[in-house]
Amino acid sequence: MPIVILGSYSDLSTMFRSLRNAFITGIVVVLPLGVTIIIINFLLERLGKPASNFFFWYLDPSWRSMPAIKFGLEAISVLVVFLLITLLGYGSRFVLGRLILSGLEQLLDRVPFINAVYRTVKQIVDTFGRQKKAIFQEVVLIEYPRKRCYALGFLTSTASGETQEVTGEHIVNVFVPTTPNPTSGFLLMLPEEDIQRLEMSITDGMKLIISGGAVVPNPKTGQPVPIENPKQAEGSAPATAEAPEAPEATKASEAPADHV
Repeated sequence: MPIVILGSYSDLSTMFRSLRNAFITGIVVVLPLGVTIIIINFLLERLGKPASNFFFWYLDPSWRSMPAIKFGLEAISVLVVFLLITLLGYGSRFVLGRLILSGLEQLLDRVPFINAVYRTVKQIVDTFGRQKKAIFQEVVLIEYPRKRCYALGFLTSTASGETQEVTGEHIVNVFVPTTPNPTSGFLLMLPEEDIQRLEMSITDGMKLIISGGAVVPNPKTGQPVPIENPKQAEGSAPATAEAPEAPEATKASEAPADHV
């Protein structure tokens, strides 16, 4: 009877494990579609709705509130806003567009608080816009946070200014992202001889970090290298060691004595 109970418990455990894996696989399949729907809904609600009220104010509100018409007008409004932004970008390349942008900047520069925010944002945008190459230049390996403990990082630039003068060394800036969210991390300023450059691409480095080390790209082909977990990590119980045989002397002592 105990054997039957153990067998049924093992079957239930296998079934629950299969359901869990199927559920996780379903999330992975649905997640990209869900994120796309959320982004589209955000654009329609935050951008399309007010733009639709501005562009199509002359239409009858009762007719404009119909679900199909409302969705179409909001989608058209989003496209119109993107088109206007694109035309503004093209216009800024010519003399008239530059004069208009310069006048707007001078106007914003006279408004308290707004001028500080505008200058900060403009400085950040200009810094990234002037760079002809990507922010992350290459993937590097560093010893962090202690010796013989390695972390993957991205070389961003060469340090300059006060940090270079104070240290007296050739310092480079390395961004070490966190797993699985690479948008946060640490900025480390290290001597160039303390970093080890890798042939891995930026995309492959991001895959390695986001997957928590589960996806290891092959440096030659770029394809993920399959990782096989140890048997014990997969849930199988370790083999029970057999008890050693009793010594001969012990066996002799345990044998019943012959009666004379």
